[in-house]
Amino acid sequence: MKDTFIRSCEHWSETSRNEMENFYALASIDYKYLAEKFDWKEWLEIHQTNVGERRLKILDVACGSGKFPSALVQYAKLADANLLPIDYALLDPSSFSISEARKVLKFPFTASSEFETTLQEFSCEKDAYDIIWATHALYAVPKCELKDALKRFVSGMSGSGFIAHACEKSHYIKFYKHYLNGFKGGSGEPFSSAEQIVQALKEIGISYRVEKIVYENGLSKNASLQVEGYLQRCIFDDTIGLDAMLKNSSTGPYLENCVKDEQWRFKQEVMLIFLSRT
Repeated sequence: MKDTFIRSCEHWSETSRNEMENFYALASIDYKYLAEKFDWKEWLEIHQTNVGERRLKILDVACGSGKFPSALVQYAKLADANLLPIDYALLDPSSFSISEARKVLKFPFTASSEFETTLQEFSCEKDAYDIIWATHALYAVPKCELKDALKRFVSGMSGSGFIAHACEKSHYIKFYKHYLNGFKGGSGEPFSSAEQIVQALKEIGISYRVEKIVYENGLSKNASLQVEGYLQRCIFDDTIGLDAMLKNSSTGPYLENCVKDEQWRFKQEVMLIFLSRT
């Protein structure tokens, strides 16, 4: 049986572009909330001051299609920031994702190094990056590999780190569990949750602070094709249509509760985890 990580890699590909675009019809709001929740302009300016007259170096872990830097450019007023161009490194096990992310980068972000690998297999010099971040990026990292992955994450950052990740109560985590129960007989690797990431950080002795955002991904009940694509991407399985999900004894009752006032509403609770080496 193909497990979570393998299927996730297969779905970051050109053949799954339509599904990806349907997913982001709802999921783009994830990055809008991240960009608007925090004063990224000031945060980046402080880091720029700290490094002086050289460029900041950022590593985007599991960069996907570059939705986070795009959201920062759109919503965080970075065009007015006192920043030099930022050397923006892309890490992802999918070459398709790296290519997609590179194409959408805009000032202050300029593409630099590329790493086609997982975080847990990534190797770089200690303190190589001023900032490392991973936004909605670590779901397919198995729980047993989280600590090793986070150790590599922290080892590579000389300044700060940031992880945005869904909590156990979020749609992303809950729906995937229903999928495994309903279509895989309960077998398979569940998505890692924000709570598991925080626990792993505690166990490896890393300082962090947490903020939370709560919101909903929503779309009209009539937008069945987009919702189907969104849900298929949530489980990395395009062999199961919306009708089958609604009829399933595990996913069906869950999805019925996601429809209110003729709207699909998928509740999210996301941890914003800020890391420090000090």
